[in-house]
Amino acid sequence: MGITKTEFYTTEQNRIAALMKAIGHPARVAILQYLIEKKSCICGEIVDEIGLSQPTISQHLRELKSIGLISGSVDGTKVCYCINEDTYKELIQVFNKIFGTQIIINKNGCC
Repeated sequence: MGITKTEFYTTEQNRIAALMKAIGHPARVAILQYLIEKKSCICGEIVDEIGLSQPTISQHLRELKSIGLISGSVDGTKVCYCINEDTYKELIQVFNKIFGTQIIINKNGCC
């Protein structure tokens, strides 16, 4: 495997890539959608909703938490997860920046 040379890219480009990687799995998208709908919940509720094993859900939650898309707070023996609104807004801005512009395609199919 080659080495990713992140230093060749801007801080913004690296951050966008990290955000996209974090949501680059359908289970993580489903978790985010569930948390947005429910506002907050514990891991067991996510397991019941998504249908994956608890260790798999925990791994996906770690990925989302490491990038800052979600946060978790301890509630007794359970961890309650919720969307980090600042990072979520950043993600929306990234999508708008990337996909909010119109791409004009000529008759040959090329840009």
